[in-house]
Amino acid sequence: MYRFFLRITILLCLINICAVVASAQTANPHQYKYKFTVAKDGSGDFKYIQDAIDAMRVYPLMPIVLYIKNGVYNEKIELPATNTDVRFVGESVDSTIITFNDYSGRGKLTTFTSFTAKISGNRFLAENITFVNAAGPVGQAVALYVDADRAVFRNCRFLGHQDTIFTGGEQSRQLFVDCYIEGTTDFIFGPATAYFRNCRIHCKANSFITAASTTKGNAYGYVFADCKVTADSSVTAVSLGRPWRGDAKTVFLRCELPACIKAAGWDNWGNPQNEQTVYYGEYKNTGKGNQPAKRVSWSHQLTAREAAAYTEALVFTKSADGKWFEDIQQENFTFAK
Repeated sequence: MYRFFLRITILLCLINICAVVASAQTANPHQYKYKFTVAKDGSGDFKYIQDAIDAMRVYPLMPIVLYIKNGVYNEKIELPATNTDVRFVGESVDSTIITFNDYSGRGKLTTFTSFTAKISGNRFLAENITFVNAAGPVGQAVALYVDADRAVFRNCRFLGHQDTIFTGGEQSRQLFVDCYIEGTTDFIFGPATAYFRNCRIHCKANSFITAASTTKGNAYGYVFADCKVTADSSVTAVSLGRPWRGDAKTVFLRCELPACIKAAGWDNWGNPQNEQTVYYGEYKNTGKGNQPAKRVSWSHQLTAREAAAYTEALVFTKSADGKWFEDIQQENFTFAK
């Protein structure tokens, strides 16, 4: 009997200890590190970005900020879904560079494992960073794979060729503001709802800019608002988009389009049935590439009323937490020198 009560007493003590530890973890966020610095010269907490990610607390109680000093970080990085509420803040967009050279067909790699950076943690923010896939024109080679929900990229650059940015996550919402994105074929592709505001989209080959695979039933796919499309001097024939899946949605609003944009504007990817299910639209675009009268008959020239449904506020407030996009854009960081 004595041994029985002793065991019960020990068990109760262990339960109490675990409860105290759990309570402390939840109640006292300040016992964990929430600011990190990565520097190639060894002046920060880490020399490698992935080492900093691995040191972060998962599901943190407040946002974690990773300051990344200028340098070329030649590494393949991944922010798992358990690493939520993380901010990457680069010292300067031209000199804070994350680069790798994987590509589909290299060993067992596929398009979706060829990424330089994969971001899966929700409520992510990156600013002043260049993401590069340096594999060259060898086929599918992703610079950024982002399937996080409520992810924001401000003043970032994305350099690659085919499949530069994969916007993953069928129900994910992502925002790109004041960014530069370049590529050759389908260099912005995927199922997420993604909004591109005041971005420069640069075409490096005669091909297709977008390949949305919007999930059936989603109200929005890709929205390009007040963007500028440019191209290399050798480029003469570019389509705004083609459907990776039949319910693709892509709209260009008030964008400047160069002469290399095909008069037809859009492509059905060799399947006339896609013309019945896709939604491709334009509103008040400008430039030599804006030829509304010559667009394919199954695309749309939006009215002012229709275009009013494509504001950031409406695209990102389909759920109660949509205001997060507005809040995070107000965050300003003083770079930790």
